[in-house]
Amino acid sequence: MTDGERDDHEFSSGQGFDEDYEEFTLDPPELKIDPAKVDPVDTRVVTDELDRRNIASDEVDVEQLIDVGLSYMQINRFEAATETFERAAQFADDDSLEAQEARVNKGAAHAELEEWDEAIGAYREALRIDDESEHAASAETNLAYALWNAGEIEAALRHAERAVEIDPRFPQAWYNRGFFLRERGLEEDAVNAFDNAIRLGMRTADVLEEKARALEELGRDEEAEQTQEQADELRQEREQELIEQGQEGQQGQQRGRQQRGGGQGRQGGGSPLDRQRER
Repeated sequence: MTDGERDDHEFSSGQGFDEDYEEFTLDPPELKIDPAKVDPVDTRVVTDELDRRNIASDEVDVEQLIDVGLSYMQINRFEAATETFERAAQFADDDSLEAQEARVNKGAAHAELEEWDEAIGAYREALRIDDESEHAASAETNLAYALWNAGEIEAALRHAERAVEIDPRFPQAWYNRGFFLRERGLEEDAVNAFDNAIRLGMRTADVLEEKARALEELGRDEEAEQTQEQADELRQEREQELIEQGQEGQQGQQRGRQQRGGGQGRQGGGSPLDRQRER
């Protein structure tokens, strides 16, 4: 082939691209985030946005995600729990019962960390979704507890009252109501509230001790003493149960070591938290 022939050769220009072809780029995707509304030190903003872009909501089991958060709560990993519940709320349908449940649980996790402002915000968001649902009483009484810790005593009592209005058979709500009433010096009403909590199955040392204090303030010393004795008995029984559980756990570990050739045995976890009665 001569040099002249090479100059006359026509190279293929290819088939080109379809009209809907999107050119390759190393630039990050455009995120629908208003920079003016983003805390510059919040490193989770982009991660959260990418989660929504890359994972369809119908691909996420929100109930399972909530259960993961509750598992974190059981092992006292409260910060991880708050993040998990936030993810669950994001993937749940807007203003759904699952979204509300995730918010209530997120508030409970913040409360364990004594992050009262965050807890209050989570509970209020849950109530914004639905203030009469099956989770509303939990949200109200938990909100009351958070408000009380934040120093908002009057607001705490209002929400405690609202909780028993929504669900009169919720013992935790009656206990919280009694506690706040006693704080305001309304001892007689507090005793009635504590009695309601006990009748509904919340016969614990804490409830009995609060009732004993209220009875003492009313001058009903004999009843107060008897109630305090009952509280002490329950507390001793609970302490003995914990000791026995610890011994059983140690025995289980030893059996595990023998069966696994020196490996550490696995201890059984406690029962799952009540998803409707987080606190």
